Amino acid sequence: MTVAISAFYKFVVIDNPSVLRGSLLAMLQAHDMKGTILVAPEGINGTISGASSAMAAVLVMLRSDPRFTDLATKDATSPAHPFRRLKIKLKREIISFGQPGSDPAMAKAAGCAGIAVAPEDWNALIRDPDVVVLDTRNTYEVAVGTFPGAIDPQTRRFGDLPDFVAANLDTAHHRKVAMFCTGGIRCEKAAAFMKSIGFAEVYQLQGGILNYLARVRPEDSLWQGACFVFDERVAVDGDAVPFVET
Repeated sequence: MTVAISAFYKFVVIDNPSVLRGSLLAMLQAHDMKGTILVAPEGINGTISGASSAMAAVLVMLRSDPRFTDLATKDATSPAHPFRRLKIKLKREIISFGQPGSDPAMAKAAGCAGIAVAPEDWNALIRDPDVVVLDTRNTYEVAVGTFPGAIDPQTRRFGDLPDFVAANLDTAHHRKVAMFCTGGIRCEKAAAFMKSIGFAEVYQLQGGILNYLARVRPEDSLWQGACFVFDERVAVDGDAVPFVET
């Protein structure tokens, strides 16, 4: 049996996360799905697996919710379930950061979110000498691969990034900052934070490194090395689906 895998996240205001958790649990159990979904007031973040027909039905139902009509997914297949069971967890954040002003949904509503850059336009942006390119991932991820000239913040966890920014960047001299991460979720949140503390132009790689590797031809790619992912594969160098990014 071929198992379908789908990874997704969406920053959107969730007024009652426990209610959404209950409805997701019932829906996924009914379709014999496995995987992990994090639910928080700022949105959802997850990766699930199941039969192809079940996955299609689940995504249709999920997108029938007005909050998730435009939910983007990263899809793949596997000869077996990559998960042992189904877990839907309530969290304070769908990606731990611990900084006020870092909710992308609220930042977007206020008109101060980062600017998403399509993979096809990323090369031109990071070649601009006035742009500071910041890798928002942790040091063990950066060691596997990164973009040329990108700053490694030497962080052990995502929540350490604000300390690096405070010590090494300032709003007067670094007016253009471009950030990237594995699947897009960390740099989207970091971009909202950077805007909230006064950085003028903040850009984020849309869909992250994995989207870049999937959409940019190898001969045009500036990526150097492989991309760390959060599962048993450890690193990939092409189109791949990450497990829940934390």
